[in-house]
Amino acid sequence: MAHLVACLSTGKGTWLEISALITAYNWDSVFLITNNFGKENFKPKSNTKLIIIEPEKSIAEIKNTIYQELKNKVSGDVAINFSSGSGKEHMALMSAIMQLGIGIRLITFDKEIKEI
Repeated sequence: MAHLVACLSTGKGTWLEISALITAYNWDSVFLITNNFGKENFKPKSNTKLIIIEPEKSIAEIKNTIYQELKNKVSGDVAINFSSGSGKEHMALMSAIMQLGIGIRLITFDKEIKEI
């Protein structure tokens, strides 16, 4: 099973990369960490789950939200993308993934999916 987990938040033009990653591969599931703006303005595909966070909360609180949403839903092949979002969101995601004990690969999109 291949899962994509990515931040979908701040960063000019980063939503295009996330959209390209989603459509470039037949993911079993896609989890996007976003805020209310992303929830209201991003149109997800059917296999995409939005994990809504409140950016003003602490890293620990954001991590707990991400952890609870991913627990028992991802395993095996998990690809992560940090092109969008803040350092705070990235730290919370990494902490949640580490707590879940999941191995990851970092990916990006430049005409095709590339592992970093």
